[in-house]
Amino acid sequence: MKFSKVFFFFFAFVMAMSTTSARPENFFKELERAGQRVRDAIINAKPAVDTIADAQKVWKDFQS
Repeated sequence: MKFSKVFFFFFAFVMAMSTTSARPENFFKELERAGQRVRDAIINAKPAVDTIADAQKVWKDFQS
């Protein structure tokens, strides 16, 4: 009885691992896409960062 349970769970584990694949099809293509997303995020964040920097300059001038 216990052997059949162990065998069943082992078989289910082997089948689950054989049908799934966490490896991307083309690693370098995925890496390039990630780099493009980071670049686009930096480009999109630049106006907000510039606004914050300008606000800090105004605040420092106001305090002086």
